[in-house]
Amino acid sequence: MADTMQFDLVSPERRLASLQATAIQLPGVDGDMTAMPNHAPTITTLRPGIVRVEAPEGNAEYAVTGGFAEITATGTSVLAERALPVAEVTQEVLDSFVSDAAAASQNATAANLDELAKRTVDIAAMASDLGLSVKPA
Repeated sequence: MADTMQFDLVSPERRLASLQATAIQLPGVDGDMTAMPNHAPTITTLRPGIVRVEAPEGNAEYAVTGGFAEITATGTSVLAERALPVAEVTQEVLDSFVSDAAAASQNATAANLDELAKRTVDIAAMASDLGLSVKPA
């Protein structure tokens, strides 16, 4: 049996996962990364994307719109802005992600406009991974 680590995923709405995992793939702002048991302590910001969890009981995938991940040798905790199991992400849900990003862009300052534009691109990439499409605003 492979080593496992605790994995927890929460959003403001609910706790989505609390299980033992062998690997967690995270969409980090500075690049994708994989957390495994005995990983060096790390805190990273997440971009919109898919969190993929490999576990002895089976694999799981969650769509996140951003947030933070704290990785330790014994576990990974993800605090997501918004998160859903991939199976629950419909075109309507994706459209709400895009409209939220567009609303944030309309209120953007010059300092964070590039960041918000990248967020829209990341949501489009996530949509493509899920076989959905982003409707033009």
